[in-house]
Amino acid sequence: MNYSIIIYILGWIMNVEAVCMLVPGITALIYREKSGIAFLITILACLAIGVPLVSRKPSKKAFYAREGLVTTALSWIVLSIVGAVPFVLSGAIPNPIDAFFEIVSGFTTTGSSILSDPTQMPYCINIWRCFSHWIGGMGVLVFILTLLPLAGGYHMNLMKAESPGPSVGKLLPKVQSTAKILYKIYIALTVALIILLLLGGMPLYDSLCAAFGTAGTGGFGIKSDSMGSYSLYIQIVITIFMILFGVNFNVYFLLLTRKFSQALKSEEVRCYFFVIIASALMITFNVRHLFDNVWEALQQAFFQVGSIITTTGYATTDFNQWPAVSRTILVLLTFCGACAGSTGGGIKISRLLLLAKSVRKELHLYLHPNAVKKIKMDGKAVSHEVMRATNIYMIVYLMIVAASIFIISFDEFDLVTNFTAVVTTLNNVGPGLSLIGPTGNFGIFSPLSKLVLSFDMLAGRLELFPILILFLRETWKKF
Repeated sequence: MNYSIIIYILGWIMNVEAVCMLVPGITALIYREKSGIAFLITILACLAIGVPLVSRKPSKKAFYAREGLVTTALSWIVLSIVGAVPFVLSGAIPNPIDAFFEIVSGFTTTGSSILSDPTQMPYCINIWRCFSHWIGGMGVLVFILTLLPLAGGYHMNLMKAESPGPSVGKLLPKVQSTAKILYKIYIALTVALIILLLLGGMPLYDSLCAAFGTAGTGGFGIKSDSMGSYSLYIQIVITIFMILFGVNFNVYFLLLTRKFSQALKSEEVRCYFFVIIASALMITFNVRHLFDNVWEALQQAFFQVGSIITTTGYATTDFNQWPAVSRTILVLLTFCGACAGSTGGGIKISRLLLLAKSVRKELHLYLHPNAVKKIKMDGKAVSHEVMRATNIYMIVYLMIVAASIFIISFDEFDLVTNFTAVVTTLNNVGPGLSLIGPTGNFGIFSPLSKLVLSFDMLAGRLELFPILILFLRETWKKF
């Protein structure tokens, strides 16, 4: 294990997080909030530790997949522990476990909260909650890759370990160039969203918080009713951008480089939009009697479908009160998730497509035992390694769901609450049903359950394996 490079990158993580904390720090100065002192202390502590760690470049060059997985997992854990410190020091969230849960939910873009009323929080605390979504949305290590002048396989091993979806590729020959392009697209879409929200009359502070949450597909709100109190224009704009941020960013690169035919060939994106439209129309038909007219029902349905499938988790109404059919559709969309290579969570559309194609292949072989049939995606044959990884992912996913539900069931809440709590955290969605619906919160769970759900959020954001590999003894053996 190359500990020197791992420590070096963790040092960069702390330095970058210190710089990111300038956002809530400046906010505290603007609103003259004493909570800003907590961020100042944390920034100084981060730099005091981080700067010495990056002052010497690692001499050992070996950096393999194992280091990539371990570095990714430890980076997110360190990021979360440090990010929770201002919550505790400021007294906004004095309980360390609650603070850790809240910031893990932020960085993993989950949006599940222990707060009953975010309006009671200082401005600097709320903007840190929302900004953590933006930081975690594209991936903190993807940002680090744009800064680190490393060579060899460092970049690709880190990017593979952090990127959401069954596989990751390079848009350009250099991975560092790919990371920069992804962030340029991410920033451009975020700025466009902020401008449109401002044009709709949304205050600047609200626009920033909403844009950070939407871009990262996170869902932390600064109001107790999430997005319910904003205008129809604001809700429509956020609906559109939630869906846009759920698209594979490789597609945007293809569009920018005028490779329209390649972009349109994406089976995943076509399936993604089909599921959104079909789900929204079914829910509209099912809930039309709850609204004044069918157009309002359609708008609410599209907002909630876009919010859940992209794993953003915003709400404009209490969908916990919707009919069983609509709630079932939303739960199924929770599993579905957005596209691979987007800021969204969940199992991912591409993975579900591969599983469906695999089932179809097996059925075909039952009828034609001697047939040779390859699974294809976008016209290209899918390798055995990708299919194996997809199948193993689903097995491990179900094992984590079962184990997590069992552990938190000791809190004695109903099955719907426990089931949706695990599913919504593992898929990085946010709200669940029953006691943790849009009007509820996760503060009801015991400290142990909060730690289990925090683990689920980290595991879900990192595609399970980087977190799990930390528990293997052979991970820590030297070469």
